Amino acid sequence: MDILAIYGGLFAIAFAAATILPAQSEAALAGLLAMDSFSPAMLVLVASLGNVLGSVVNWGLGRGIERFRDRPWFPLRPGTLNRATNWYHRYGRWSLLLSWMPIVGDPLTVVAGALREPLWSFVAIVALAKVSRYLVVAGTVLSLK
Repeated sequence: MDILAIYGGLFAIAFAAATILPAQSEAALAGLLAMDSFSPAMLVLVASLGNVLGSVVNWGLGRGIERFRDRPWFPLRPGTLNRATNWYHRYGRWSLLLSWMPIVGDPLTVVAGALREPLWSFVAIVALAKVSRYLVVAGTVLSLK
């Protein structure tokens, strides 16, 4: 087993899962943890890094969203984007603590960019949320062994 391929694959899945692409990074992390062949700390670190960087891509897309919002290929439906915008206006940057959630999290990270959330606070809050989620997954899998 090529260890770089394993960690690289986990990074890629976690990165993709944070964007609009469908991917299940929690399942990949849980499967690797269950194998008991890799450092749990390194797996959580790699998954977290990939997932946070994927969210930074969303933030960057959000910065230029107005140019692309009405294009037919734009991946977020107007209703989804409007709900995320309303949520963000109501709860502010702390709504990014929900960035780990399926369906809701990705649009929130795009909206954060569109509403000009500073990158430093964006990364800090999103990292807290996503690392916490992976720690819960790791803790659950490891406690079942």
